[in-house]
Amino acid sequence: MSEEFKNAGCSASDCSSCCESCGSGQNQIPNTISLTLDDNTEVECAILTIFPLKEKEYIALLPLDENGQNQDGEVYLYVFSRTEQGDPMLANIESDEEYASAAEAFNSILENARRAEEHGEYTEEKGESLE
Repeated sequence: MSEEFKNAGCSASDCSSCCESCGSGQNQIPNTISLTLDDNTEVECAILTIFPLKEKEYIALLPLDENGQNQDGEVYLYVFSRTEQGDPMLANIESDEEYASAAEAFNSILENARRAEEHGEYTEEKGESLE
């Protein structure tokens, strides 16, 4: 698997996934990634979030169709790290147990974001929106 991060523009509701120099001062990463799967299929994915769990970080990706949409709600989870040069690097999650833990943590992030939005508690400073 290989990956290429791309900038799809700045979204004011999610500065953590912005690669533009918008002056927000927050972490700047692009908000899409192009994955080349083992069968050489290329899939454009939206970056939903990067989150820590135990000693690792994970990335949640939403695969997009040719129209930039996701019809089935499927999410890809990978181990996320950076090379010594700071370049992003993805790795497959090797065990079912580790995948279950990462999926549970991601589901908690989603639930917390939904709950915060329902109760009007969303703030950009908290970064709880996954839009």
